[in-house]
Amino acid sequence: MSSYDLITILGPTASGKTPFAAVLAYELDAEIISADSRQLYRGMDLGTGKDLEDYTVNGKQIPYHLIDIADPGYKYNVFEYQQDFLTAYEDIRSRGKLPIICGGTGMYLESVLKGYKLIPVPGNLEIRQQLAGKTLNELAGILSAYKTLHNTTDVDTVKRAIRAIEIEEYYATYKLEERAFPPIKSFIIGLDIDRESRRERISRRLKQRIADGMIGEVKGLLEKGVPAADLIYYGLEYKFLTLYVTGQIGYDEMYNGLEIAIHQFAKRQMTWFRGMERRGFKIHWIDAGIPMEEKIREAKALIRS
Repeated sequence: MSSYDLITILGPTASGKTPFAAVLAYELDAEIISADSRQLYRGMDLGTGKDLEDYTVNGKQIPYHLIDIADPGYKYNVFEYQQDFLTAYEDIRSRGKLPIICGGTGMYLESVLKGYKLIPVPGNLEIRQQLAGKTLNELAGILSAYKTLHNTTDVDTVKRAIRAIEIEEYYATYKLEERAFPPIKSFIIGLDIDRESRRERISRRLKQRIADGMIGEVKGLLEKGVPAADLIYYGLEYKFLTLYVTGQIGYDEMYNGLEIAIHQFAKRQMTWFRGMERRGFKIHWIDAGIPMEEKIREAKALIRS
């Protein structure tokens, strides 16, 4: 176990990453670093699936990091994530604990596992003017032409797609380099879930979160002064629920469109993870459908092998 500096747990949405990571952390006396691009926002709880109760295992609170660290409306980026990850990682290691990074944002995971040197990317008014009026599908086609690293899984609004192209164009000029990250040896575990089970879990979870008050959460954020455009920027739940709450679409259109969007999002996540394997990452896949005890037993055996 001591031969690894970090355990990585990844998988698509609704694969059960968080409860699995929490139980594994309990078993290994570890702490969790989130790799979720939306759970870092305060007050965005149901829509991001924080499920903070999952971090309590057998009465013990598992420490977690990089959740609730930014205000809603703020445009957090992967450069900031790298810095915040290193702070949390070094803190955990300094106390003799094992860090577990857990999440589904592929760009966040890969940027720290490979230690890419990233710098803040300024806005580009010329690009924004050139892309104005293009559809999301057209922008996605432009983005797919770039060969550098970008988190396409989260690009489901026009504004995010344009920003992604800005970033890619910037890094096409200023090439990525290896940064002075500490050498991190990570064991990577992926939770594999078949398509039908994943779809069933996503649909069931969506119904539950709406019943738990997800619409009210979005209303509350708007009432606190978070601009509707900023919530729409975050995509998925916040995009569709904001459009519904502000009267731009009806309930059925919101619900059906959101359900489809989450299914598509999960598919894009798996495409990213398979791409990580092609880029040289060894991912040890565990069946997400087996009982928790079996998953933990298999994970511990793999880590020790």
